[in-house]
Amino acid sequence: MNAHCIPIKRSSDASPSAWEAAYLRFETPQQEVRKFISRLRRLGAIDWPREARIVELFCGRGNGLRALAELGFANLEGIDLSPALVAQHSGPGRVTVGDCRQLPFEDESKDVLIVQGGLHHLPVLPQDLELTLSEAKRVLKPNGLFCAVEPWRTPFLLLVHRICKNGIARRFSSRLDALATMIEHERQTYEQWLRQPDLIRLCLDCFFSPRVLNVAWGKLIFVGQKPASG
Repeated sequence: MNAHCIPIKRSSDASPSAWEAAYLRFETPQQEVRKFISRLRRLGAIDWPREARIVELFCGRGNGLRALAELGFANLEGIDLSPALVAQHSGPGRVTVGDCRQLPFEDESKDVLIVQGGLHHLPVLPQDLELTLSEAKRVLKPNGLFCAVEPWRTPFLLLVHRICKNGIARRFSSRLDALATMIEHERQTYEQWLRQPDLIRLCLDCFFSPRVLNVAWGKLIFVGQKPASG
């Protein structure tokens, strides 16, 4: 999990919400960057042109941009609805506060859009997901890529959920307690997402031609391509 565009949970000022505070203590920036680099490799980023114009949606404090920069990318931008998390960013690329359902980018202006744990916070499915994917498709160039890493109901994820309910385990692990706190504060949208895998897959397939689709260890890994004809 990481930063997301959550209209019903984000404060309008620079003070972190309970969810944001838990997210900030879930892992250090260095740990998050290492995680993102591993994910980007699985998404195929090693083969992307280094001059590609890339936007990290739901970018939070911007560690996804740091990971991209470490892989050699320089044309980077990020967007997130949380002023508190955006204020944490001091690394590469330009990060702005904004709604991923209304992207402030021109048509066909970007090569790659990436979401690492934001779609499952959208309040209304499928409407908000369709809006986000439609905007992503609009701003992508022909043959551009939409990449997403999101939680997915697997036996491993169900095991994690059970452990999170163990009070003793939470007392002995601050990271587990942070994860459990995030789940508690995002429960409505989180469970809504996990209940509807077929609907989510249908939405993704309607907007993008799948190039990578993997489900493992409680995560969906998706890379879709915008058709050359739009």
